[in-house]
Amino acid sequence: MAISASMVKDLREKTGAGMMDCKKALADADGDFEKAVDVLRKKGLASAAKKSSRKASEGLIYSYIHMDKLGVMIELNCETDFVARTDKFRELAKDIAMHTAAANPAYLDVDEIPAQVIEREKEIYREQVKGKPANVIDKILEGKLEKFYSESCLLRQVFVKDPEQKLTIKDIITEKVATLGENIVIRRFVRFQLGEKQEQTEQAE
Repeated sequence: MAISASMVKDLREKTGAGMMDCKKALADADGDFEKAVDVLRKKGLASAAKKSSRKASEGLIYSYIHMDKLGVMIELNCETDFVARTDKFRELAKDIAMHTAAANPAYLDVDEIPAQVIEREKEIYREQVKGKPANVIDKILEGKLEKFYSESCLLRQVFVKDPEQKLTIKDIITEKVATLGENIVIRRFVRFQLGEKQEQTEQAE
């Protein structure tokens, strides 16, 4: 049975498991939704969504410096100091920091984007779709906004090390939640690039 994107989306929303895990579970279950849920539960992946409400106040600050020209610091939280000291948790922090260095996200997620920034994007998109039928404009605007979010927000960006370019940062965190058994949250991040502020000031002048 062909596995559609909407089937994968529905399973992700119900279980909180990663996209590729949901796709594989549906394939293993021959497209049967409930069987796919059971497959994920047996692997421990379906419990990840339930852990998202648990308090994550432990963790670490991870820093990554690239050739003394580019630096990233992230605060990655989990529930216990025990998990924070594991190699798998540190590897996740390293992967996220390296991704942040390469992908240069502006925000952690959509809720951090100022309303005026979103409105400015919408205005640009409205100009681009002028003259198109009214019934398709909203869908086009929605698609363009989703693309903007996926490019600008760290959690929605496709992980740079994923060879298939399908897994998002949120997906790789969800997979680690299932593996380590604790809620994991990126609390904040900062990215510095040598000369970046100077270039912005010169352009403004």
